[in-house]
Amino acid sequence: MAAYKAYDSVRRIAVLGCGTIGASWAAYFLARGYDVAAWDPAEGWKDRLRAFVDNAMPQLQAVGTALGAAGRLEMLDTPEAAVADADFVQENATERAPIKIDLYRRIDAALAPDAVLATSTSGLILSDLVDGIASAPRFVVGHPFNPPHLIPLVEIVSSKVTDPATAEWAYGFYAHIGKHPIVVKKEVKGHLANRLQAALWREAFNAVADDLASVEDINAAIAQGPGLRYALMGPHMIFNLTGGKGGIRAALEQFGPPMASWWETMQKTPAFDDDLKSKLIEGIEREMGDRTIEDLERERDDRLVLLLRMLKETETLP
Repeated sequence: MAAYKAYDSVRRIAVLGCGTIGASWAAYFLARGYDVAAWDPAEGWKDRLRAFVDNAMPQLQAVGTALGAAGRLEMLDTPEAAVADADFVQENATERAPIKIDLYRRIDAALAPDAVLATSTSGLILSDLVDGIASAPRFVVGHPFNPPHLIPLVEIVSSKVTDPATAEWAYGFYAHIGKHPIVVKKEVKGHLANRLQAALWREAFNAVADDLASVEDINAAIAQGPGLRYALMGPHMIFNLTGGKGGIRAALEQFGPPMASWWETMQKTPAFDDDLKSKLIEGIEREMGDRTIEDLERERDDRLVLLLRMLKETETLP
């Protein structure tokens, strides 16, 4: 069983892959005072990373994530150089198994003997990626939600060869830096939260395909309804409250049978054919109007900042 550094001794974090997820992670680590050694294979990544960090810092200060002086950002030309002196590695390479496998092979010998690597993979099976990697017992899934610098959740998943001490350390470290880690006990595609999202998207896409409602109204059905509750409590706790003073026992008795009958009508998987794609694209473009993707990202993040501040003020978050 490996022995890892005390959380307070972690000083330098490597961020491999600095697209949307990696840049967001880098901003978060910097705001928490860690030095970040970043690397990305794409052209122009350094300018994009710097711009993202500069934009994210005011948000991190607004939600109380930033602690004292920010860490130092170093942008390096190889992944080997980035991980060489790192205490912790957050890997965010493109969600393609061959790309991640190649990266792991490149950095295997360069990793410090007590460094933990967490992959941000949104749904790949870690066990399939680490065959022949000597440092694999120190690899774990540390899957965030976009944008990681604002969303607290991190899913921890072990591979078949992950040292239990690695997963325990990663869980504790994420909690130490202000995240809300959860443990997914088995390796499954999509982990946990993405599978819950996928189930909702399946029904949302079916609603479009079956012409149950417009794309705009389907969005409103969540954003102006149960989505507001899910930001406060999870689905099981919300279900508990539907039972009134009788709690979940009453809810299961009252709503269980009708819900089971609804599930019987939810067995269809939508086909991603041209008709469905066209309806989704047309609906989204109509709802977006003159707004750009950048406008929507800004709107999302501004609202997230306000929501997170409210949740912290009411002590809903730790």
